[in-house]
Amino acid sequence: MYTFQRLRPAARNSKLLYPLLQAIRKSSTQAGDIKPLASLLIANRGEIALRVGRTASEYGIRTTTLYTNPDALSQHALSSPFSINLGDPSAYLDGDRIIAIAKEQGCEAIHPGYGFLSENPAFARKCVEAGLVFVGPPWEAIEDMGSKSRSKEIMTYAGVPCIPGYHGHIQDPEYLKAEAAKIGYPVLLKAVKGGGGKGMRIVNTPAEFHQQLDSAKSEARNSFGDEIMLVEKYITKPRHIEVQVFADKHGNCVALGERDCSIQRRHQKILEESPAPHLEDSIRKDLWEKARAAASAVGYEGAGTVEFIFDNDTNEFFFMEMNTRLQVEHPVTEMVTGQDLVRWQLIVAEGGKLPLTQDQIEEEIAQRGHAIEARIYAENPAMNFIPDSGKLLHLRLPKASDTVRIDAGFVAGDEVSSHYDPMIAKLIVRAPTRQAALKKMTAALESYEVGGPITNIEFLKKVCVSPAFVGGEVETGYINKYREELFEQKPPPKEAIAQVAVGLLLQERNSVQSLAPSWGPFSALGAHFQERTYNIVELPADVQLKTEPMKVTIREVSPETLVVTVDTTTFNVSTSASSPKQFTTYFPHTRLETTMIRDEDRITIWQQGQQYKFKLVMPNWVEKALGVKDEAHSVLAPMPCKVLRVDVKAGDEVKKDQVVAVIESMKMETVIRSPIDGIISRVVHGPGDMCKAGTALVEFEE
Repeated sequence: MYTFQRLRPAARNSKLLYPLLQAIRKSSTQAGDIKPLASLLIANRGEIALRVGRTASEYGIRTTTLYTNPDALSQHALSSPFSINLGDPSAYLDGDRIIAIAKEQGCEAIHPGYGFLSENPAFARKCVEAGLVFVGPPWEAIEDMGSKSRSKEIMTYAGVPCIPGYHGHIQDPEYLKAEAAKIGYPVLLKAVKGGGGKGMRIVNTPAEFHQQLDSAKSEARNSFGDEIMLVEKYITKPRHIEVQVFADKHGNCVALGERDCSIQRRHQKILEESPAPHLEDSIRKDLWEKARAAASAVGYEGAGTVEFIFDNDTNEFFFMEMNTRLQVEHPVTEMVTGQDLVRWQLIVAEGGKLPLTQDQIEEEIAQRGHAIEARIYAENPAMNFIPDSGKLLHLRLPKASDTVRIDAGFVAGDEVSSHYDPMIAKLIVRAPTRQAALKKMTAALESYEVGGPITNIEFLKKVCVSPAFVGGEVETGYINKYREELFEQKPPPKEAIAQVAVGLLLQERNSVQSLAPSWGPFSALGAHFQERTYNIVELPADVQLKTEPMKVTIREVSPETLVVTVDTTTFNVSTSASSPKQFTTYFPHTRLETTMIRDEDRITIWQQGQQYKFKLVMPNWVEKALGVKDEAHSVLAPMPCKVLRVDVKAGDEVKKDQVVAVIESMKMETVIRSPIDGIISRVVHGPGDMCKAGTALVEFEE
């Protein structure tokens, strides 16, 4: 079979050579060369490993899974009787070892999922050289599209419009700054080998160019081992629209519609939908054709996504990059086409033809309505979406159906590891219209309960009912544009605080009935008291924010009747529990069904589709007895992290918002700034230290 191996990179970029090489490659695979796969190694983790395994198993393909020490009890590790421990947390990147395992286990093919090795051309090439089928495109196409500079050269040859920018090899900071001036500010710095929003920074003025360049390079080095950057014009009102393409070994190439992925944070998507709202049909079809041209230009095979930046001001679109793998958001396309894209991948890998033609796909899309996907992350939106981790103490999913789908990698009791991406699940809905799909998504999110790590569910609810988003006014800067609306914090209703007291009383009754001790710093001081007092404070999403506790008293009139006083408001209520975590309370004016979980002094409740978080405050005498330190004069780590650098030392005088430290969690760098003007008394943690969320990084003089 002909490959690009003997060609120099410059020769592979020839406008005339690409069609010739593509034709040679296609002619090497005949219609009769179909070889059904019997065994498959899934070189990934989490929900995508489970997703691939489900389809493979459905078609009789034996699957082998991989896991690392932190993933030993994960769902994907337990999903197959053939599962191999790689050991170290970073071993999902050990391509040579994974190939050796595939050979040892008698696997015929490797499916890389997304992330990790999925877009590594060297890994794809080694798979083929080892006699394994790589369930993905040819390694040459991965290599060409993996370089943002080279891919834009190829797209220009293919007639696909590209955004203005500098994609050359000169990396001198002053030269790059000069190129930025030629392009015109604002500009976007992007790592050539980047992806997932890492190694990207927006530069608004020349004064901040070098600082942002250093930050982008540092993140790119840590994430990809490569700091080469390109500079592009930053469109001020862009949309992110991408097209799902598929090609086989017989010269067939189709577009399976487009997805609008404009709702993003940290340059990463959290809401995707198909079809894209308010897009003229002529532009939509042009996007599909340009995406097919892009795939054809590199002799593509399998699943790929061609990503475009769409300028809302001019209705123009520009090629951004091509992801040479299955995307996280592929279920959106599956919903609007009725197709299993993993099955399509396996068909292509076996040498078969695509199941549908372009005309058939368009007929399906016209009939199936609108689909939306929400990514459920363990992260804190109020603190710039920093990742969170920890044990899933409680999990309640929306009811699945033909039009409501949950792709999850976790169950209750699992640990969301700080070693990997914090995505918990994907929630996908479909309805005849966009408006109906949004209503269905909102209802599903309101029934989604995750206890333990902080999640973005409450934030996603706000986006889905935001008037501008409902009206289809989407752009990649949406979150910043509507920040005040989306991050508005309303105080919890007093009924919710009353429910915390009711729940604590019910738990205390259960504790007595089971003869478990009810004493401790967070107990109500025993179940034999008829009246109890709690100091309850709403738990703010910002770990630096301090709020005042509210005094709540609860008095038992009878086992069924309670009097609860929240501040100056008194409720006469009756209550009954259906489970240790669920109870119903009848207020004079309403009935509230509540789920409550408790983790030491932290309490989370869900009622009427809303989540509220609270903290039980210790009495002063208990704090003194336990030696609890006052954290009011500390800068705290907002998440589990590694300290990369500390920019202050003891005795330094700092101003509010001055950079204090830089931390890293899940491959993302976060700058920690001083919340106040003050003098540093002590640096608690230095470079290389691993810290838990809420740990003091530096302390101020009082």
